[in-house]
Amino acid sequence: MSTDTVTVTLIGGPTLLIEVAGIRILTDPTFDPPGEYPSGPSVLVKTTGPALTPEQVGAVDVVLLSHDQHPDNLDAAGRAFLATVPLVVTTTAAAERLGGSAVGVEPWRRTETSLPDGRTLTIGAVPAQHGPDGFAASSGPVIGFVLSGEGIPTTYVSGDNAAVRVVEEVVDNQGPIEVAVLFGGGARTRRLDAYLTLRADQAVRAARLLDARAIVLVHAEGWRHFSQGQADFADAFAAAGRSELVVLAPGERRVL
Repeated sequence: MSTDTVTVTLIGGPTLLIEVAGIRILTDPTFDPPGEYPSGPSVLVKTTGPALTPEQVGAVDVVLLSHDQHPDNLDAAGRAFLATVPLVVTTTAAAERLGGSAVGVEPWRRTETSLPDGRTLTIGAVPAQHGPDGFAASSGPVIGFVLSGEGIPTTYVSGDNAAVRVVEEVVDNQGPIEVAVLFGGGARTRRLDAYLTLRADQAVRAARLLDARAIVLVHAEGWRHFSQGQADFADAFAAAGRSELVVLAPGERRVL
């Protein structure tokens, strides 16, 4: 049974500060200013900067990096930030490229880190599907995460995932989930007529599977290739009669 609270602060896009059990965890660091950012044959347009600078965020104990190959999940300033972090958990491919404190974990494997009070935080890697079926070879490997430990609310961080089926697999293998961080936005690029992250209707379906007490939306503002924004997700959850969605303004902090 969990006894700790989870505090979340939205930095912007996929970047969320999670504070639990005395440690500070950051997802997919993106701190670059608005502008155009090449991503393979595409150019992604960032429309707003981060709500907090790396200096304002301060020291972080762990980064959960779903992947390193796209600038809307890890940008230049985010890469520089990684050098200040004692533990970066990511895909094995990203860990090989990044070096330093990066630890690569395959889906359904896990790593651990010590908490200030002597307990252990388990960080489990789970699958993520960054696009339609068969797109993995083009998008590159992506993972999500499940945080767990004695007294710690089991927390799912989806990473860039576009498949509700993957969420079902996570629930079946790692549930019950108490808090979930879903990457939304219904991301699309010109080169592919498909969604690369969850749409609002898919997030509602995922919420039914997760049955979590809180679902924190990230990756739904700040970039032009996000086809749906925070309001679309809020409307979809309201229409479905669901109240667990947490929509944060950039810079907003919430205790869950």
